[in-house]
Amino acid sequence: MKTFYRTIVLSDIHLGIRASKAKEVVHFLKHHKCNTLILNGDIVDGWQLRKSGKWKKQHTNFFKHIINLISKSKCDEIIYLRGNHDDFLDEMLPFTLGNFKIKKNHVHYGVEKKYFVTHGDIFDNITTKLKWIAKLGDIGYTFLLWLNRHYNNYREKKGMPYYSLSQVVKAKVKSAVSFIDDYENELVKVAKARRCQGIICGHIHQPAIKTIKGIEYLNSGDWVESMTALVEDHQGNWKIIYYQDWLTSFNNPKVSESTSLSKVF
Repeated sequence: MKTFYRTIVLSDIHLGIRASKAKEVVHFLKHHKCNTLILNGDIVDGWQLRKSGKWKKQHTNFFKHIINLISKSKCDEIIYLRGNHDDFLDEMLPFTLGNFKIKKNHVHYGVEKKYFVTHGDIFDNITTKLKWIAKLGDIGYTFLLWLNRHYNNYREKKGMPYYSLSQVVKAKVKSAVSFIDDYENELVKVAKARRCQGIICGHIHQPAIKTIKGIEYLNSGDWVESMTALVEDHQGNWKIIYYQDWLTSFNNPKVSESTSLSKVF
C-alpha cells in the first residue's frame, strides 16, 4: 500500500558516488505517491563522475523510475532544480518535457503559504565564488564518507544499526555550525525578498523544519548520510521522513507510531 502526499521533496542524492543510497531512494519512491515531486539539486554528482565516480545500475534505476512516473502520468508535475554538483544542467536550462521541468529555482504554492524553492548553493560564497576551495573541501568530505561507509560495514557485521559518523563530525565542528546558521539566515532573507512565507532548500545535508524570523525554513536533507525526504500532506503540513525509521515501520507494521515513520519538527 502506498502513502499519498501532496508534495515530496528530495535533494542531494549524489548519483555517481559510492555513498549514494540510490537503491533506498527508489524503494522509498515506489511506496510513496505525490501530486508534485521536487528533485532539489545534486541529484547527479557531476564533480565526482569527472574524477573517480562510477555510474552503477542502481543509479540508472533511479532515472528509470522517474521516467516511469513521467510516462504514466503518476505525478502532476516533476521538477528538477539544478544544484552545484549537477551544474552541467546549466547548458540546457530551462527545459520542459510535458509535466517534467528542469529549472534553477521554483515557487511552490502550498495550501496557505508560498515557498521559494532552491537548491541553496547560490547563497554559498564558497561554491559560487571560490569553486576551487569547494572542490578541495569535497575531497575531504569524500574521505569522510569513505570512512563512514567502512565504519558502518563493521557495525552491520556486528548487528548494529546504521550510524552517520560524518553527520556527527560535522555537528561537532564549530565553524560548520556557524556556517549553517549563516546559511539559514541568508535563505530566509531571500524568501522575504521574493514575498514568500517559506523557503525550501537542500545543499548542506542537514534536514530541518523550523521558523526563522517569521519564515518557515525547510531543508530536505540528503540521500548520502541522513536519507531523508521532505513531504507535505493535503492540509499543507510538512514533515521529514527518515528512511531508516520508515523502513523499520514498513517491515514491522506493529511497531508503535511513536517509534516509527518520521521525525516531526
